[in-house]
Amino acid sequence: MYDEEDYRPVRRFPKVPLDRRFWAFFVDFVVAWIVSGLGGLTLQWLVFLVVWFGLRVFLVSRNQGQSLGSWAFDIKVIDIRYRVPEIINLSKREGILGFAAMLAMYGIQSFFLMGNGISLILLISPLLASCGVAIADEEFNQAFHDRIAETYMIQTQRGFSLDLRLKQILAELRQNMQK
Repeated sequence: MYDEEDYRPVRRFPKVPLDRRFWAFFVDFVVAWIVSGLGGLTLQWLVFLVVWFGLRVFLVSRNQGQSLGSWAFDIKVIDIRYRVPEIINLSKREGILGFAAMLAMYGIQSFFLMGNGISLILLISPLLASCGVAIADEEFNQAFHDRIAETYMIQTQRGFSLDLRLKQILAELRQNMQK
């Protein structure tokens, strides 16, 4: 069941394209950002992290490995044993990713509110570095937070297929415009 050398799973799952992973992350990020923005800017970071953990840890553990964004794009998170990760592993994974996402949120806000491009670059770089590891991992597409928590992102049939539906709608619009 495991490769003897590095304890990675031998069974192969369909890799999730990085653009689908990005859009699934983006949906969860925007939902957490909007909800945290409703409470004002004083404790926005705390509200963001609470909403993030609610979406990406507790919802995932109850919803067969899918958050709102990953459900919308047919993605599922599993662990080495091919099942939904335990709360501890999900917390490790989302603690790293949630902190990086919170920094990115502040970087984006500082750019739009104050026009501070340096803060944007500095505060978004931990997120880019963590996710950039997935680009280099050609075999499993594991990001830094996936490696720490020993999780994998796989494609699943359970979901909304938002990207495929949008492509279909755009294709139909193009056909109608050409007529």
